[in-house]
Amino acid sequence: MSVRIIDIPKIKDRRGNLAVIEKDIIPFDIKRVYYLYDVPSDAYRGGHAHKSLYQLLIPLSGSFEVRIKNGLEEELITLNKPDKGLLIVPGIWREIENFSSGSVCLVLASAEFDEDDYIRDFNDYLLFKGAKM
Repeated sequence: MSVRIIDIPKIKDRRGNLAVIEKDIIPFDIKRVYYLYDVPSDAYRGGHAHKSLYQLLIPLSGSFEVRIKNGLEEELITLNKPDKGLLIVPGIWREIENFSSGSVCLVLASAEFDEDDYIRDFNDYLLFKGAKM
């Protein structure tokens, strides 16, 4: 489905771990960073796809699930380790749900915000995918 878990290198220390993201860890230059927090457990975020944006979702704290769809398949991925990030490539629908209390989702993105890059209606998404297949 063109998404994958990326292992984020960590330096273990008795004083606490340090995770490092640089150079060749992710396949894009970071142009935007944002995070989701205080999301109620019954709420969901996402509900869209991007035409050209790459993103890496990292659970800094707690856990959440990412439902991804490509127009043919659907998969539910649980993120709960801060040294594992989910790479989402362009053309993948995503919904983020089931946030645990105190969870924080960090998102690294390949471009600054551009509303024209979003596909916010699932039927429009299916049309977009059909045009690409």
